[in-house]
Amino acid sequence: MLPYLLRRIANYVVLLTVATVLAYFIAASALNPLSIYDLSNPKLNWEGIYATMTSYNINPHDPVLDRFKIWATNILTHWDWGKTPKGENVNEIISRRMWVSVRLVFLGAFIGMGLGTALGAWTATKQYSVWDRVATILSLIIISTPVMVLALFLKLGAVKANQAMGVQFFEFVGEGSGFLGRAQHLLLPTTSMSLTGIAAYSRYQRNLMLDTLGADYVRTARAKGLQKRQAITRHALRTSLIPMGTFFAFALAGLFVGASITETVFTWHGLGEYAVTSISNMDINGTVAVVAFSGMMTLIGALLSDVLVAIIDPRVRVS
Repeated sequence: MLPYLLRRIANYVVLLTVATVLAYFIAASALNPLSIYDLSNPKLNWEGIYATMTSYNINPHDPVLDRFKIWATNILTHWDWGKTPKGENVNEIISRRMWVSVRLVFLGAFIGMGLGTALGAWTATKQYSVWDRVATILSLIIISTPVMVLALFLKLGAVKANQAMGVQFFEFVGEGSGFLGRAQHLLLPTTSMSLTGIAAYSRYQRNLMLDTLGADYVRTARAKGLQKRQAITRHALRTSLIPMGTFFAFALAGLFVGASITETVFTWHGLGEYAVTSISNMDINGTVAVVAFSGMMTLIGALLSDVLVAIIDPRVRVS
């Protein structure tokens, strides 16, 4: 299994390098950091501005290839991803915002994946029952509701609940401080992300589970005397989890920069928010760093997917 994983890692590293280099050339060609200044103002010290942009290696008047060589050399020798047009260090911004996203994303993602998978598998065994129809209706309502609308409804509900209780129990602005403060501020954004995940994953798992429940090997296991619950858990559920393992891994990777709406609504300054603001602020180095980080998360997700599939599916291990 180790040679298999090493080959996969080598392929992913090559793809990540190509994607990051392409992202740099696109960002360096499309984004103009000089546009953050008033281009019609003759009183500005444009020579000083040009010199500052050149020192940051983001001056659009300099050749793209020359800037790329400096950028690539700084990364390879010092792991320095450069500066923003305002002179901020991109490494510091990414490292700070990354942990903000980790606190927000992981809890909501794992709750959504775990409960969504369990709900989907359970409703598949209760096909067309009242519980199955109720779960289907609620899931479709949540899936059809935009993330921003769902988050705003949660905030309005929290305000009403706080007023009814006479206590500021629900907090939904920023991260908070201390263990209890962070837990209070995590509750609503985690609920927002979890509900969306539960609704979506339950639909996927239900359909996959229905396919395996009617498979010949499940009926054969039942005919040989295996109890229904054992046939479902050992054969139907395990087989249906194989494609879900791949889906989980890639979905988790995308959540780091895909939670921009949730981060904006609840004022969490994570990577999702930075992915949007770096483009609007003409931040070349920040945009490329976000793309590279997202690619790295996708690489890790792909590797986790390979490991999960190999663990769940014995055919992969044998091959």
